[in-house]
Amino acid sequence: MPKNGNYKILIVEDDLFLLGMYATKFELENFKVSTAEDAEKGLEIISKDIPDIILLDIILPGIDGFEFLKRIKKDSKTNKIPVILLTNLSQKDSVEKGLALGANDYLINAHFMPSEVIDKIKNLVQESKKK
Repeated sequence: MPKNGNYKILIVEDDLFLLGMYATKFELENFKVSTAEDAEKGLEIISKDIPDIILLDIILPGIDGFEFLKRIKKDSKTNKIPVILLTNLSQKDSVEKGLALGANDYLINAHFMPSEVIDKIKNLVQESKKK
């Protein structure tokens, strides 16, 4: 387990404002942050350096977040990485699909303050490291 909570997080988000805001907030919490504006870049990052947790948007250019999630959950090297979906899609079927594909949690952007998202991620990554 990393010292001082220095976990690696990958944020896959095409909204550059949200991407920058979350990257800055996680860096202030001593996370090592990698960012990707699309799923292809996210998959490329994971192939080189496996993060401790992934914060994933669903609506992305090219490959969407659901397909990204399917791909990492099929791979034995990445299938144990906790994934939190952070999106504006609030339809029940989207929530159910994300969780069924292996996401650990599904957060709707408008319902959570960034500090709440950070707390949830810190708790999830700490719990996953205990297993």
